[in-house]
Amino acid sequence: MYAIEVNKLNFGYNETQVLKDINFKIKKGQFTSIIGPNGSGKSTLLKLLNNLYKPDSGNIKINGKDINSYKSKDLARKIALVPQDTIIDYEFPVEDIVLMGRHPYIGRLEKENEEDYKIVNEALRLTNTFYLKGRKINEISGGERQRIIIAKALAQKPDIILLDEPTSHLDINHQMEILTLLKELNEKQKMTIILVIHDINLGNRYSNNIILL
Repeated sequence: MYAIEVNKLNFGYNETQVLKDINFKIKKGQFTSIIGPNGSGKSTLLKLLNNLYKPDSGNIKINGKDINSYKSKDLARKIALVPQDTIIDYEFPVEDIVLMGRHPYIGRLEKENEEDYKIVNEALRLTNTFYLKGRKINEISGGERQRIIIAKALAQKPDIILLDEPTSHLDINHQMEILTLLKELNEKQKMTIILVIHDINLGNRYSNNIILL
């Protein structure tokens, strides 16, 4: 079974076509990097894979089902997106940020339960950020914040994590730290990871396969 299947995908903004006849398949448990020049549609492709944008034509399947057949909360249990911009202006505690990842599992009038907090603690431990649990999100470093946003994605308990250039604003040590963490999640948790990255050498080092746009 494929985690993601993309068939004859086309998308554009107004008159400008960004993605043309895109086709690929990603097996469950693969680590895939997407590379390409600025403006080639890498971030746009991730948003299409998370159903934030609708294609002009073509289709996307997630675990063998058309992406449009999922309700939004059901899709959020399958796919988590880590956006490029992780700056948060509000003084939220780190624990509350990660707890937001439990939203797909909580009803409108329900509150978080013991299981939700257990999953949050597990996500913090997996990302080596448990020591930051009581800190404010805007008081920690860029590398720490990036790992917290990944922990939030892990709290969704997804099969697939999409990451849009998670290393772009980090020094080389923090880049390696984030990529090593993702590789461990890929290998130990059998998580399918799709990563937009600029550095083809890093992409080649950590990925099973590379998509070039």
